[in-house]
Amino acid sequence: MKKTVCELFAGVGGFRCGLNNIRTEEDYGKEEKWDTVWFSQWEPAEKNTQYAHDCYVYRFGTRLDNNGEDTTNYNIEDVDKTTLPDFNLLVGGFPCQDYSVASSLATSKGLEGKKGILWWSIREILEVKKPPFVLLENVDRLLKSPAKQRGRDFGVILACFRDEGYTVEWRVINAAEYGYQQRRRRTFIFAYKNSTKYAERILNTIGCTDVLEEKRKKECMENAVLKEGFFAETFPVNRAGSAKMKIKELPEEVGEVSEIFQCAFENSGIMKNGIIYTMKTIPDYYGKQITLGDVMETGQVEEQYFIPEEKLYYTDPTVTHSDETEQRLPKRDRQTWQYLKGAKKLLRTSSTGHEYVFSEGAISMIDQEDKPARTMLTSEGGFSRTTHIVKDKMTGRVRLLTATEAERIQGFPTDHTKYCLVKGETVEMPLRKRRFMMGNALVVNLVADMEKTLDKIFELEQ
Repeated sequence: MKKTVCELFAGVGGFRCGLNNIRTEEDYGKEEKWDTVWFSQWEPAEKNTQYAHDCYVYRFGTRLDNNGEDTTNYNIEDVDKTTLPDFNLLVGGFPCQDYSVASSLATSKGLEGKKGILWWSIREILEVKKPPFVLLENVDRLLKSPAKQRGRDFGVILACFRDEGYTVEWRVINAAEYGYQQRRRRTFIFAYKNSTKYAERILNTIGCTDVLEEKRKKECMENAVLKEGFFAETFPVNRAGSAKMKIKELPEEVGEVSEIFQCAFENSGIMKNGIIYTMKTIPDYYGKQITLGDVMETGQVEEQYFIPEEKLYYTDPTVTHSDETEQRLPKRDRQTWQYLKGAKKLLRTSSTGHEYVFSEGAISMIDQEDKPARTMLTSEGGFSRTTHIVKDKMTGRVRLLTATEAERIQGFPTDHTKYCLVKGETVEMPLRKRRFMMGNALVVNLVADMEKTLDKIFELEQ
């Protein structure tokens, strides 16, 4: 089978880098094993610039649709999906949103989601282009959303896949638990058409048939989740303690899923023919561990990254908490990293006028180099509790992460986001945007691992 790809919500090309093992500057010009025939990247919050799209184009060039037009920087909802080139693998890191469906649209046929909910564009592509394989990424809370109807949103997604004839596997993966340089938990979804040879091969391997009694079928699906499935082959796991497989059936219509469905999804599972099998698993990995220190700069770092001494501490450096229930600290003290990352007690007033004590715990002032980095967010580099602070290896001074260190934490090549192609002109991406792009990205190393399994699947899909 041809290794052709469509990359949705592409960002700066994390899936593309992972699928094609792009690790250094020299790798950009090499022939790619996985041919990205079309991609889409549009940031609605950006009115005058589209830095992610323009960085992608700088690194990889653009792609035209079947009409010879460049629609890669359009709102995906406005793109005519019938004009997309054919492809065999759909990938993308789509936003976690509210996937509910209005009751008047409570049937699968003719289903239309709310405007701005990007899952419905994925669903439309599944209907129109019918890709045999799909690999998607989302935040880990997707499995539990929304709070008032746990599991509804993921249930809607599974029902859409079911209606289009797919089997779906999922796994919540923490990159650090498989040796990589960031503690980042994300939900990965792998779906494949029931008509593929892979689907037939998996069923034969686990010994599953439609006529099996439920108990035996459950055992087969456990085998898929723990040993034989896509994620089990790529990222080995064990059953978590005495965890048992849970089984639940999706309602017949997507609208009904939206209205009434709830499910306590575990971190691993598989859905086939509308039957959900889910269980808690733990990683089975004992290899090398990449740490924050391994990806840090060892040479000279620009002065702009260093934090002035007066912004670090407001009192003795050993103090890790503040109690302001009696009196607020001066504003100058509160604008230090020591205060921001320390434990706090503050008096606050609710909307009803009730006074209460707000408290939060302390986090490490200086990030530990001998551990994987904490999860990087889009606020990286700003004055935020979640921003990483490190000790410079050359000088010992305290500073923020450099743009290249942020890229390495996500597994991108050094300086991947440095340049953009804007209206035919090469320009540098602003530092704050480079950090933002990395906070939005996925850990490329995980995709590179999945590519090895995908490669075997596609080689046998003749």
